[in-house]
Amino acid sequence: MTQTLPIQIAEAIANFRYEGRLVRGNAYGSGHINDTYLLIFEIAGMGNIKIILQRMNKDIFNQPVELMENIMGVTAHLRNKIIENHGDPERETLNVISALDGKPYYRDSRGDYWRSYRFITDATSYDQVEKPEHFYQSAVAFGNFQCLLADYPAETLHETIKGFHDTRARFAVFKKAVEEDVMGRAASVQKEIQFVLDHEDVANCFAELQDKGELPLRVTHNDTKLNNIMIDNETGKAICVIDLDTVMPGLAMNDFGDSIRFGASTAAEDEQDLDKVSCSMELFDLYAKGFIEGCAGRLTQKEIELMPMGAKVMTFECGMRFLTDYLQGDTYFKIHREGHNLDRCRTQFKLVEDMEQKWDTMQEIVKKYSNC
Repeated sequence: MTQTLPIQIAEAIANFRYEGRLVRGNAYGSGHINDTYLLIFEIAGMGNIKIILQRMNKDIFNQPVELMENIMGVTAHLRNKIIENHGDPERETLNVISALDGKPYYRDSRGDYWRSYRFITDATSYDQVEKPEHFYQSAVAFGNFQCLLADYPAETLHETIKGFHDTRARFAVFKKAVEEDVMGRAASVQKEIQFVLDHEDVANCFAELQDKGELPLRVTHNDTKLNNIMIDNETGKAICVIDLDTVMPGLAMNDFGDSIRFGASTAAEDEQDLDKVSCSMELFDLYAKGFIEGCAGRLTQKEIELMPMGAKVMTFECGMRFLTDYLQGDTYFKIHREGHNLDRCRTQFKLVEDMEQKWDTMQEIVKKYSNC
């Protein structure tokens, strides 16, 4: 080994089924939740191989064993489907490396949980939409994720974060935060508070449909940002959905909607000049086309019709969460300036307003592709 690694990392490395001689290990990626390292091993006569090692954030994911049970079940299902479709399971889904005891994780002497994956070579994940084609490719990939997992029993998955996209429940939490007003901030944000209260129907929409049994429970990714897609360097095609920590039972429209919220906005999530904030109909069109194509007929007509509502619900929910955190003293989302969460909240509410003005267009776009 050509370098000295911290004792905790070295302990984790020693307890996975790796082959060869470790020649390098460095921090890797831009994720904010788990600690990720890229390891390079040299195998005599065969060159180097790359491995991903991650320490799971047990503050966010307090049931890491259940989380890994989700990942093992879903990736095994995906692997079988990819093989059936004559794809490459080594590159088109995550491949977990077992610990020495055969488990898909290692619990170290400090009580931290580690897991390891084979590195997906000759592919890149992008933090921002550099080309519209990348956004389209991510839509196809997340749609295909829905397609391949359409027959997976979603109800058997653990909730890795309880009530993550229960917008109705988050609305109740918001109202409680307003009532308690622990930071004395409510008086200065009455406009934003009223915006949330005026949109209670949006908060309740999907929950009420679920109560009536009108929406199927799906295996959902729940973090459908562009950087959770690997794009092949040579072909430019999306090949693999990564970061499966939040895979759990959910609604297909929420996965679609969260992508639109983040990827089709014309401004940064914390942009202070709200005149710059709008929902691009060109990018909405591109993503709707790709997502519906990727789903390959596995969604119901109702789910497809509700895709614009998915964009609205997810954007509203996120804005409401930012505002709730601001009222509670910025305890959940990291902030880098005074009022940061308030700025974030305002961009989301501006996006919701813009979607409402473009509602007919959004519905027409989805309708255009719904019969493809």
